[in-house]
Amino acid sequence: MEFSFTLAIIIITSAVSLYAMNQREVLYKFMMNPYMVTQRGQYYRLITSGLIHKDFAHLIFNMLSLYFFGPNLEYIFSVIFGSHGLAYYVALYVLGIIVSDLPTVLKHRNNPGYNSLGASGAVSAVIFGCILFDPLANLYLYFAIPIKGFIFAAIYLIYSYVSAKRSRDGINHDAHLYGALFGILFCIVLYPDSVRLFFEQISEWKIF
Repeated sequence: MEFSFTLAIIIITSAVSLYAMNQREVLYKFMMNPYMVTQRGQYYRLITSGLIHKDFAHLIFNMLSLYFFGPNLEYIFSVIFGSHGLAYYVALYVLGIIVSDLPTVLKHRNNPGYNSLGASGAVSAVIFGCILFDPLANLYLYFAIPIKGFIFAAIYLIYSYVSAKRSRDGINHDAHLYGALFGILFCIVLYPDSVRLFFEQISEWKIF
């Protein structure tokens, strides 16, 4: 992979995450804590929470996902938007971190004990942007089971919605759900014809 904004994100996020894992005070200061955001005005957490991860497995999963999808979306944006493509991609990723956490901020704004962290919201935005433009591309569940992108998208959205309602596993499924929806909406607003192209590709798909 040539050097790109995606690679820069991976390097920066990995470095900050690894540092914070060994500096608990930094980890706490960077976490998404809705109470500290709304009651103490610590809005910087809307960004910094996307630069840290709970553990090495959490970091690897998010960064591997970004590695596989980010360059594709960067390329698509460069083809469609030319010299503005990189700026739009940067905006998608950064806003993905922020927007995906806003529902969590509203839901838990009076709970000082609630924390979340990770780049999952922004990564979901990137993945779903890719799926919008290329819905028939194969995604591999557990790196082994092939599944078409648009089918994966439907399953992922349903799973995230149901899991967010249950909220029993300590994972911020709201960030996954709203990050994915933001990625789709962002791409549609930038390139409305993407909706027509999406359904045209889906209509050509045959199971056998």
